[in-house]
Amino acid sequence: MSKLRILLADDHETVREGLKLIINAQMDMEVCGEAGDGQAAVKSARELQPDVVVMDVTMPEVNGLEATQKLKQLNPQIKILTLTRHTDDGYLKELLRAGANGYVLKQSASSELLRAIRAVAAGGNYLDPTIAGRVIGGYAKKPFSTQNQNTISEREMEVLRQIAWGYSNKEIAAMLSISVKTVEAHKANAMRKLDMSNRIDIVRYAILQGWLQDN
Repeated sequence: MSKLRILLADDHETVREGLKLIINAQMDMEVCGEAGDGQAAVKSARELQPDVVVMDVTMPEVNGLEATQKLKQLNPQIKILTLTRHTDDGYLKELLRAGANGYVLKQSASSELLRAIRAVAAGGNYLDPTIAGRVIGGYAKKPFSTQNQNTISEREMEVLRQIAWGYSNKEIAAMLSISVKTVEAHKANAMRKLDMSNRIDIVRYAILQGWLQDN
């Protein structure tokens, strides 16, 4: 069985060493490279082509957010898992906008990180339960529209699900054997019916539906 290749990007060597011990102890994954700042992370990711980049947010030279944006521009299919101490919603929103596939807190158990790596590598998105719970709670006062929820077609719901898992419109079109324009139409219709305005809304909805735990 081929192992998942993980690139670690964190400016603290002791943190990288600890993560390396945890990851290399798994039968299905191994650390293939390390980087001490965002710029080095971008360079190493381009050279090593890892399955998942575990990215810290606060790093010198180029921070994790900027590195995530650059890597997603260079390769939209790359899987990036944010590992940070920051619990502020602002970081989560910006990283989701940048294209991060997962968000795990350093304060969480190591099993959470391993679960997140596997989920992201499989093509899904993953949010630390602590963050997910607050995202749900924080928007409890502004629930998604349920008036038109029953009118959403099965295909529209499937498109939303695949978007939440991190797939691009082109990938979804290939999976469902439809055109990219049709994917975009289904997405627009579903978002309109649920009063959604952006991808973050889709991720929030996916959390409420339990989709991010399916992969």
